[in-house]
Amino acid sequence: MRFECNRTKMEESINIVLKAIPVRTTMPVLECMVVKAVNGVITLTTNDMNLGIETSFDADVAEDGIVLVNAKMLSDVVRKFDSDEFHFAADDEYRITLTSGSSKFHLSGIDSDEFPMLPQMDKNHKITISQMTLRDMINQTIFSISKNENNKIITGELFEITGDKFMIASLDLHRVSQRIVRLKESYDNTKVVIPGKALTELSKILQGGVDDEMEIYFSENHALFEFDRTILITQLIEGNYYNVDQMMSNEYETKVTINRMEFYNSLDRSTLLNRESENQPIVLHINDQDLNLDMNTKMGSMNDKISITKEGKDLDISFSSKYLMDVLKVLDLEEVTMYLVNSRSPVFIKDDETYNYLILPISMQG
Repeated sequence: MRFECNRTKMEESINIVLKAIPVRTTMPVLECMVVKAVNGVITLTTNDMNLGIETSFDADVAEDGIVLVNAKMLSDVVRKFDSDEFHFAADDEYRITLTSGSSKFHLSGIDSDEFPMLPQMDKNHKITISQMTLRDMINQTIFSISKNENNKIITGELFEITGDKFMIASLDLHRVSQRIVRLKESYDNTKVVIPGKALTELSKILQGGVDDEMEIYFSENHALFEFDRTILITQLIEGNYYNVDQMMSNEYETKVTINRMEFYNSLDRSTLLNRESENQPIVLHINDQDLNLDMNTKMGSMNDKISITKEGKDLDISFSSKYLMDVLKVLDLEEVTMYLVNSRSPVFIKDDETYNYLILPISMQG
């Protein structure tokens, strides 16, 4: 096989599929990338058996062919070349020659028959959504998936479609995140759980704006995301997800509206006093016109005051600064509203039509 293309385009395409290369594996073939040239199109494919990515681009193909090559090595070589021109050639013995400007590299390839190609899916059950919308929904929920592999179901995110309503939710032992959008069309009801790793990598690849659409296809065992001549396919997590809607409540005794960035910056300052071994909570004292934030640790103490709009009772309550900051960081709003019941009940930061966040408090000592 032989082809010529722009080196930057080759590098960008390699960077996309590298996201499905495992960090550690007992199967060396999974550290490889399929390079395929057919009819003027180059297709790159990687697969770690749970997550697979394939992307393609146009090139000047002199000879069709297919070869398997170590993905990290190919990436490193292409990245180090100086010239914009790039030539790729592989002979019948899978010996690969890479040329760019006056530089030339020789790599050893492998027969592609050894590689586990991506599973084929029927493209019957799908939804269409804006790339930007899906990327935002993932980024606004992915932080609250669980890292505990003993409870596999919550290491992923729930995708639930009901008519034209699309909801993504995640949770761990301390919080729940929920994002909701309305789609342009109505679809068959669907409920699947997608691994957090796949969605994290997907959000990094998605570059399109609000008008750039993509398709999501579902089967019994897989989800496939297709956009910009790229597909990402992932296995689904088996099992029944928690009923997130039941966890959300409209009851409250105290309602607080606060400037988002003032609140975030105050919480951020409090983290200067916290070491991981101590991990003291931030205490919120909610009064008629002010929110007072107190932090006391072995390193020292701090007090901040922020003006608020409050309805209902005064309240003292403690939280992890990090959990509150995770929510405030992803909301592109000037103000947020918190709904609280008492010092032992969760806080809800929400707008029922688009987002709901639940954070459990930390018991105050003394």
